Amino acid sequence: MHEADNSRGQALAELRGRLEEARARARLNQTVLAGKAGLGRATVGKALAPDSGVPSANTVACLARALKLPVRELLELRRTAVEEADGHPAHLPGPGRPIGEWEPHELEVHPAGPGTVASGERALPGYVERQHDEVLAEAVREAAQGRSRIVVLVGSSSTGKTRACWQAVQPLATKRWRLWHPFDPTRAEAALEDLRQVGPRTVVWLNEAQHYFGDRACGERIAAAVHRLLTDEQGGPVLVLGTLWPEYADRYTALPAPNGSDPHTRVRELLIGRTVAVPDAFDAAALAAATLLAEGGDPLLADALTRARDGGRITQDLAGAPELLRRYEQATPPARALLHAAMDARRLFVGFHLPQTFLTDAAPDYLSKDDYDQLTDDWAEQAYAELAKPGHGKQAPLRRVRPRPQRRRPGPHQPVDHPSPQPAGTLFRLADYLEQHGRSTRRSLCPPASFWHAAHAHLTDPHDLDVLVEEAEDRHRLEWAHHLRHRAASLGSVNALYVLAGMREDVDDRAEAENLYRRAADLGDTDVLFNLALLREAANDREGADDLARQAADLGNFKVLSDLAELREEAGDHEGAEALGRLAADHGSSTALYHLAMMREEAGDRASAESLYEQLVEHVGADALYCLAVIREDRGDQAGAETLYQRADDHRDLDALCRVVTVRHNVGDWKGAEALARRAAAHGRPDALHSLALSVERMGDVKGADGLYEEAANHGITEALYRLGRLREKAKDLKGAENFYREAVEHGITEAFFPLAVLRERAGDGEDAEDLYRRAAENGESAGLRRVVTLRERMGDREGAESLARQLADNGDPNGLSHLGHLRETTGDKESAESLYRQAAERGSAFALNFLARLREQAGDLKEAERLAQLADDLGSPDPLYRLGLSREKAGDREGAKHFFRQVADRGHARNMPPDGSAFSAWWPDGLDPDGLPTPPWR
Repeated sequence: MHEADNSRGQALAELRGRLEEARARARLNQTVLAGKAGLGRATVGKALAPDSGVPSANTVACLARALKLPVRELLELRRTAVEEADGHPAHLPGPGRPIGEWEPHELEVHPAGPGTVASGERALPGYVERQHDEVLAEAVREAAQGRSRIVVLVGSSSTGKTRACWQAVQPLATKRWRLWHPFDPTRAEAALEDLRQVGPRTVVWLNEAQHYFGDRACGERIAAAVHRLLTDEQGGPVLVLGTLWPEYADRYTALPAPNGSDPHTRVRELLIGRTVAVPDAFDAAALAAATLLAEGGDPLLADALTRARDGGRITQDLAGAPELLRRYEQATPPARALLHAAMDARRLFVGFHLPQTFLTDAAPDYLSKDDYDQLTDDWAEQAYAELAKPGHGKQAPLRRVRPRPQRRRPGPHQPVDHPSPQPAGTLFRLADYLEQHGRSTRRSLCPPASFWHAAHAHLTDPHDLDVLVEEAEDRHRLEWAHHLRHRAASLGSVNALYVLAGMREDVDDRAEAENLYRRAADLGDTDVLFNLALLREAANDREGADDLARQAADLGNFKVLSDLAELREEAGDHEGAEALGRLAADHGSSTALYHLAMMREEAGDRASAESLYEQLVEHVGADALYCLAVIREDRGDQAGAETLYQRADDHRDLDALCRVVTVRHNVGDWKGAEALARRAAAHGRPDALHSLALSVERMGDVKGADGLYEEAANHGITEALYRLGRLREKAKDLKGAENFYREAVEHGITEAFFPLAVLRERAGDGEDAEDLYRRAAENGESAGLRRVVTLRERMGDREGAESLARQLADNGDPNGLSHLGHLRETTGDKESAESLYRQAAERGSAFALNFLARLREQAGDLKEAERLAQLADDLGSPDPLYRLGLSREKAGDREGAKHFFRQVADRGHARNMPPDGSAFSAWWPDGLDPDGLPTPPWR
């Protein structure tokens, strides 16, 4: 027998053995198993017969689910047999090619060192494994075992993210995996077009993942497609590897502001729990490993260690960062001016590709008067030539780029998204390392006037202009924000048109507001049709408003109909509201009628609500039936109610039952909500009781919540034990609270450790409290060990408290030292407090810098307070600078107050300071000029 045949036999034997063992354990004959799996009896018999061929993927998946076996593992066994029998997996359909056929630099691994003379290929330095490599290795092992995985490495520029991914996939090369790097015609278009075609045993390579997930047109769709790929049990396994800079990861995973837009919903869902941090520098262990490789004959690492050992920034050195930095620092004044313009554009989130015309016109105000006077006629040409020369690692400070032309399939179907205008002329891209260097070194500077003039004159991407509008407003440069917004609107920015329309409405210029809204609607924004409808309503043109709502529905936006219906309902036009609700239902959306029914109930018009629910039965099924049943029950029609309950139960839609619990609570029918929640619990969904208890508690009905939590706990919802503990604690029943917390802990509710520890501390049992705080910390409660520090301090064990605080700092939590410093400060020991704050600040604690700045200001050392406040802002905490401004204002020091407020504005925080930047409007009602002087009246 050939080796392949033997492997195939082993894979099939193991597959059938696991199925047969599970069948025997479940005591099922093949006929019963066929019924449970939804397969034919002959199909099951053939799948289990030792002399039959490989069963289909669907057969294996159905049998695995019926026998409660891991579907992916069995599908991987089946896949092994198929591949060995039918040929090399590379012959399977799907994008990509075998990993072994890729050269690492094709995948954007940074070059390092000179090319090899014989082959022309660039050598790679020896690889040093770090903590993030362990996570990657585990994902690779699981993928090889048949489980699809995704890992996204997050780290600064040139920290080794791409190289780490390349090293991680090498074991898969021997298992004949393929790798696909979508990049043509653009990364986003390639990914969106072919993600559905990805075959099993493929590594999807999403290096610089912001090009995929940050794409305005299709980033969300790409995230959804990746999620679908990862959850396709029969199409895997696949391994998705990506890299991101921290600022992009923060932007994509940040929760939206209340009532704000949420442009990265699917990306955030995909990334949460799947990102791994890559440190900027090698730690001591990694440096030691690199040293061993260097001493063993690795010239590239040896060379890098001579320069970067102290800072540990080995990967940046290898990627050519020092050469880029040297060229930036030693650049001629015109070249440095161009770099500063590019740095400011990128740190203000203008797109990667910067027009030459923009950079050239932006540069003059970055030059001193003497340097400007010495410019030659061909200064720009010489400066671009200087910056375009490639240096170490083939990296140029500012290189010319040639965007690929967009290629679309022929045919009548056009994309929904309107493409941004393409800038004319030559485009340049700033080197990644210099971009990040600019972000850190220029963060306190507002770009000069020539930058804003050039942006207004030469940038053509509406999104870039929208971003600059926000950045200008963040810096209180109000006049430039105004001009840029108009420029963005003229180039097709829906956002700018919407804001400008709102401004015209505010001054009662309805004609111009309607014109602007219509321009936005013509660009494909159907949401603004609601604003247009409101204008028609205000003009008593209800027919026109209805037409606009119909237009939105015809375009797939039913929210306009629904919102307009609710508006009519609130105005007392029940007939008009209901007509719009029916129109929405005719278009396939029952939301409007459902909301109207709820509104009628809330208003006490149950007869009308019942009529609407009856109309909704054919659209939403169980939801409407449950609501009808409750109304009938309240009327005393128990038989009719039970009939409706039974019809709703027949839908077997317990989610509907849980939803209606919320509906009944929202309309104030607590009794009906409780009855439905108990019905849901009896049908196997006790979480409905717990959810209702949370709502009742929020409404202030502590007694009702307590009873519902107890019912939920009795049905096995152990989270309810923790909530009962909270309620008992609020009621001063500390013994009862402690009992519930302990019971919650015993059932695995780890969040109960912390409040239980607090109760034991209050009871004077420091030893038990410390043990519980430590267990809380072990389970993710970051404040646990800080409370132990407090406990030690209060018990007089200053040495123990300080030792633990330093231990926290050494483990990456410098706020332990800050916390201890604050404790010392409250007891009057300011000298010890300041010492601890400084130790915490040295470890990167913005919290400690806040305290230090305050102490220095209190001591009259305003210069040091300012320095500390600036450091805190560099770490992401602008509050100290703003508070210094407020305190100077309070002390009557107007110039000092303006000095600090101007720094806050220059750093881009004017709109984020409470309350909504009003302090800046009070000082400078017309805004600031780019140079920081007050803008003359211009409105």
